[in-house]
Amino acid sequence: MNRLTGLVNFDWMHAATAASLRSDVLAGLTGAAIVLPQAVAFAAIAGLPPEYGLYTAMVPPVVAGLFGSSLVMVSGPTTAISAVVFSALAGQMEPGSPEFVQGAILLAMMVGVIQLFFALARAGRLAGFVSHSVMIGFTAAAALLIAVSQMGGALGLPKSQAHGIIDRLLAVFGRLGEANMIAMLSALVTLITVIVFRRYLPRWPGFLIAIAAGTVVVQLFGGAAGDLAFVGSLPSAYPVFSLPSLDAGNWTEMLESAFAISLIGLLEAIAIGRSMAHKTRTDFDANQEVLGQGLSNVAGSLFQCYPASGSFTRSGVNLESGATSPIAAIAAAVFLVVLVALFRPFVSLVPIAAIAGLILYVAYKLIDLAEIRHLLETSRTESVIAGLTFFVGLTVNLELAIYVGVLVSLAVFLNKSANPVLAIGAPDTSGGHRTIRNAEIFGLPECPATLILRLDGPLFFGSVDTVNARFRALARRRPEQVNLILILHGVGDVDLSGVELLEIEAERRRAAGGDLFVVCHYPPLAERLRQLGLAVIIGEDSFFMNKGAAISAAVDNIAPDTCAHCDKRVFVECAFRPDERKTLRSS
Repeated sequence: MNRLTGLVNFDWMHAATAASLRSDVLAGLTGAAIVLPQAVAFAAIAGLPPEYGLYTAMVPPVVAGLFGSSLVMVSGPTTAISAVVFSALAGQMEPGSPEFVQGAILLAMMVGVIQLFFALARAGRLAGFVSHSVMIGFTAAAALLIAVSQMGGALGLPKSQAHGIIDRLLAVFGRLGEANMIAMLSALVTLITVIVFRRYLPRWPGFLIAIAAGTVVVQLFGGAAGDLAFVGSLPSAYPVFSLPSLDAGNWTEMLESAFAISLIGLLEAIAIGRSMAHKTRTDFDANQEVLGQGLSNVAGSLFQCYPASGSFTRSGVNLESGATSPIAAIAAAVFLVVLVALFRPFVSLVPIAAIAGLILYVAYKLIDLAEIRHLLETSRTESVIAGLTFFVGLTVNLELAIYVGVLVSLAVFLNKSANPVLAIGAPDTSGGHRTIRNAEIFGLPECPATLILRLDGPLFFGSVDTVNARFRALARRRPEQVNLILILHGVGDVDLSGVELLEIEAERRRAAGGDLFVVCHYPPLAERLRQLGLAVIIGEDSFFMNKGAAISAAVDNIAPDTCAHCDKRVFVECAFRPDERKTLRSS
């Protein structure tokens, strides 16, 4: 428990002023107006009755705000998490049924416990190893699945039991003749209204106004709209304490889904937290945020909430509205309770078609076409990761998609770590002073007897095979370059396997009449190499802190006959060899 409490930081409370409190309260009012229709829509995406979206917008934001790290991030129901919850449970239970609801609440408990284990292990920074392209592909797949799932509602069609994007599309197209024009008009008015307000009046509660507009359209038709589906009355406006049912669903399958949801939630929350910290110029502790998210889901599961995470939309609006601390998120939850009481009779009149129109807008905004285009233009590897995640998400399920994306990302990272860059260098004096540059790229002449290599990347057990293969290939192609100057530039880590490789290379070079000269500029890395015994193994006279000393030692180690027949004079040190001075005087 001490490790958990060490992550909690309430310093923001001491910085509160009357002015900041006023800004936070006003920002909270704006946030409550936005989250009211969003929570109902997100609950529909998750296959849950609307009240559970409202509960999830009331409890988790308070806990995450108090125990998380970000000052302005707002947690609660999100599109991606809602989509995964539906995907995880729809195959086992009937969406909207009491069993389905209990399964979603139990998922929140599982997700929270898993995230707390992550917090204990201080695994927050591990999220940085997951490629951003995974979230791009995952989000695009979730957006399309969400859009397709709402087409039936927007057309006024009866609820379909189809699963998967192809089955859902076939179900919709097979019943187009049954489409309800009033439902279509309601969805269209809702969609156009939210687009107009988000584009031209972003500070207005556009989501709430759009839902109202879509509802008014239906009410104008009176009894002719009686066949449409409506949200219905809320059985309870406020969450109550209730332990999750441990008998809901298949535990094995739910644990797999819970792990995926916890990972997605943490990736979302950490990405938002870092972004908000950059904009507000405040500190952000990923591990503390992991703790806050875990506690918010555990607490939420005790008050009838389904899994929650940080919200991109509401966090952005919170910041734009002037929020300065988590008090804004807490105020938003309190105001939401008040708004639900005021608008509770109105919610029962909201047509499902209007909700579908709002969700179609949310799905559209999830797909960042500019970011996808930039990814395709700049990185083939990242594009493949995003494409694979997207494909699996559409064709299989979203949980597997996140696993596949993460595994491929880690494989790419490990592959890069196992294949450090080993570049051939040579001195370049064209700028007035000597600089070691890439000999192959700049076409620089090399010393016939000395090879210069610069290593960029870790020298550890995972990369020694690659580095050794490169050493051997160069030795076969350049047998006359018996000396090797190895510059450890950008080597982030080295272990005993790396030092053993250098020992073997030194023995091979010395057996061929040359030697190995290691250059290490970075003092902590040099100290690490000494601790591993490199200086003792190759000798202090072969271990250097600067390139000049290594080059001088390598030049002195060149056989006189080799220099006598060389006209390149690559190094200025060539003129300072005793035999070279004699040659220069005689000429």
